[in-house]
Amino acid sequence: MSRGAEATLRSVEWMGLSALLKEREPKSYRAKPLDERLRRERTRTEARLLVDARKLGVRTPIVYDIDLAKHRLVLERLAGPTLKELLEGPESSPEMLAGAVRRLGEGLGRLHAGGISHGDLTSSNVLFPDGTGGPPAFLDLSMGSRSPGLEELGIDLHLVEEDLRSLHPKAESLIRAFHDGYAEGNPSGAKDVRARAKAIRGRVRYA
Repeated sequence: MSRGAEATLRSVEWMGLSALLKEREPKSYRAKPLDERLRRERTRTEARLLVDARKLGVRTPIVYDIDLAKHRLVLERLAGPTLKELLEGPESSPEMLAGAVRRLGEGLGRLHAGGISHGDLTSSNVLFPDGTGGPPAFLDLSMGSRSPGLEELGIDLHLVEEDLRSLHPKAESLIRAFHDGYAEGNPSGAKDVRARAKAIRGRVRYA
C-alpha cells in the first residue's frame, strides 16, 4: 500500500476487519544486531504508546496484533483526510481548519498531560476519521516517549507550528487556535511547553 522511511504498510484483513499490516524492514546500512534491536524496540514502543494514548481518551488506531520477532503490527485501518490534505485542500474554509487544529491541540495536550510525547508529529501523522468536526487520530508513535522531558514536548509543538506555517497562508491564526486547544488539553503544562517550543524555534532559526 505504501512504503515509508521506517516501515511498509499493506492493506490486510484481520478476523474479518479491514486492517493495516505495518512491517519494519531491515536496514542494510546498520549492523544486524543493532538493526534488530531498533526495529524490535520501535515496534514495541509504538504498540504500547498507541494503547496508552487511547487510555487517555486520545484517538489512535487500535492495535489488533503484534509480532515482535517479525517487527510487525496489525492496526485498525482508519479512513479520513490527513491534516496535510486539509491544509492544502482548496475547499477547506478558515473556520473549518481553525476547529480542526483546535481539536488537534486539545488531543496533543491530553497526550502530553498524560506523560506521552509523539516524537514525529507531522501533518501527515494526524488523521480525521470522523471529519473535521470529530477528534483527530494520532498515527505512528514509534518515535514517542513515556515520561518525556520538556524538550520532547516542545518539539511536538514546534513541529505542528512549522507545518502550519509551511502549508497555509493564514498560519498564525491557526496556530492561535491550536494553542487554545492545547491549553485546554494540558492546562497545567501549556505555558512551559509553549515557551520551550518558542526557544526551539529560535535555535533552529539561527542554527
